[in-house]
Amino acid sequence: MTTITRTAPAENHFRGGIDVRVSLRDNAGDGASAFDGGWFPRSRDLAVELPELIAELDRRGLRVERFTYALDAWSPVARKIEVQGRVVRTGGFRSMDAGVVCLTWAGGTRRADLLVVPPETDVLTGARALRLCTRRGLPGSPQMVLAAARSTPLPQVPEYRRAV
Repeated sequence: MTTITRTAPAENHFRGGIDVRVSLRDNAGDGASAFDGGWFPRSRDLAVELPELIAELDRRGLRVERFTYALDAWSPVARKIEVQGRVVRTGGFRSMDAGVVCLTWAGGTRRADLLVVPPETDVLTGARALRLCTRRGLPGSPQMVLAAARSTPLPQVPEYRRAV
């Protein structure tokens, strides 16, 4: 039996070439909305998911310096991780909402809260939630945003009726 191991090319920073599912509002960190975007990780393993998120945000021009999360919602991760040759500090807190992660950058002067779409969420609902998170005027509760994403009906195809 032959085993084939495939690894993602070093230049794209994603396992197997799979893109990171994240949305980010223009002017993220300005405090004008409950959420500055959303993140739809594939697992609760921060050691795998976090480097991919940080690399994608770097690609978009947001150089994250610190990442905080709800301690009980994720698997443990080192207090400092290296991503693309630089160190990002992490911190887990029991007081944080499990549906939110926080990013800081620009020497701690800018902060963005991302809604976390639970990894077990179906892809259509997750995509809707990521899109909703870029809009202003959202409720401050991650549960309410996810409920709104779930409440949108599936697209319907009109019934075909033959003319008689």
